[in-house]
Amino acid sequence: MPTLAAASPFPQTDVPSLGGQTLSLGRPRAGHDWQMVVVYRGLHCPKCKDYLAKLQELEAAYNELGVDVVTVSGDPQEKAQAFAEEKSLTLAVGYDLSVAQMQSLGLYISEPRSPQETDRPFAEPALFVINETGAIQIVDVSNAPFARPDLESLLGGIKFVRANDYPVRGTYQG
Repeated sequence: MPTLAAASPFPQTDVPSLGGQTLSLGRPRAGHDWQMVVVYRGLHCPKCKDYLAKLQELEAAYNELGVDVVTVSGDPQEKAQAFAEEKSLTLAVGYDLSVAQMQSLGLYISEPRSPQETDRPFAEPALFVINETGAIQIVDVSNAPFARPDLESLLGGIKFVRANDYPVRGTYQG
């Protein structure tokens, strides 16, 4: 499945979230007009734990820019809860992202290497920044846990984009 194109509408995707609500990926919450969706691999991924812990530190700064921050994985509720508790996350954590939903978002999907890693196919990391029109302003989709955007640099970039009405880049069709 191809990666979603920059400037294309983000497909609204509903998943359950910790706390018992439904999390609508692509629909900003709580008065924000943009949303950042961070897809993480799951409880088995130490790189994800570090990345989301850093995201937790920066969440308020993203919120100040009008950006709602949400995270999601294909983990079941118990694993998502254990992940959040291990890192003391208060971020919105969605879970049970299905393989069909992963495919609709253009994510790379991996099979577990062993039952000790996890028990189901899982999405590799991705990050989507969705603007006030519901279009993808920034997209980063990886096939490995080692390639992810720097969250502080991204924060500065979003600040610049918003302050300067900077257009979506990477849309040339030739």
